[in-house]
Amino acid sequence: GFAIASAALTALALFAAFVGVAGISGIDIYKANVLASLFVGAMIPFIFSSLAIRAVGEAAMAMVEEVRRQFKTIPGIMEGTGKPEYDKCVAISTQASIKKMMLPGAIAIISPLIIGFTPGLGAEALGGFLAGATVSGVLMGMFQNNAGGAWDNAKKSFEKGVEINGETYYKKSDPHKASVTGDTVGDPFKDTSGPSMNILIKLMSIVSLVIAPTLAQIKDKAPAEVKNQKPAVTQPVAETVAKQAANTAQYK
Repeated sequence: GFAIASAALTALALFAAFVGVAGISGIDIYKANVLASLFVGAMIPFIFSSLAIRAVGEAAMAMVEEVRRQFKTIPGIMEGTGKPEYDKCVAISTQASIKKMMLPGAIAIISPLIIGFTPGLGAEALGGFLAGATVSGVLMGMFQNNAGGAWDNAKKSFEKGVEINGETYYKKSDPHKASVTGDTVGDPFKDTSGPSMNILIKLMSIVSLVIAPTLAQIKDKAPAEVKNQKPAVTQPVAETVAKQAANTAQYK
């Protein structure tokens, strides 16, 4: 709770700095592009969370398959006479922690760039994007940290016994098995996806703050170009008026 609250305050400070540097006076959600970016930003934490949880599940299954292989091919592991291949298990964990998180990390870095530099969106739409991502990410982080901790504590409570409908259940009972199943979701919640929400909202805010000066220059340059550009209908209208004046002078 303290971590996600501090991340929210940090993201708020970075958001205020982005608004100042980007040169936008406010974020109008009545604009279609800003409102659309707001919803897109709110979806990013859910996408990021799903990818992180899937990465944990795939890495865990790869670890289980490797352990099963060693039990089958290396005799004497359970008796203590055989030596397991620890390095392969460590390699699975470290490689998965890097490879599986490349896509979520790329989403956190590239999505503000896409919103900021896409024609028709710009700095104000990026501000809406950050607002949606910050609010959604903070709530998602609090939910996952608390829910994951509750599932984990529910499993551990069976060590001392849990009374359910007047009957006390201990480890290896059916309710304990159900709590173990719940903890397979709780552990990725409280150890991976929940804490990563802190990094997600701060990283997107930092990336947006870095590109804010460029967005401000683009915003300042666009009105000048529009101002200097002559409308396409001005010249033909002027020629028509001149011809009519000439014809009128001839008749006189």
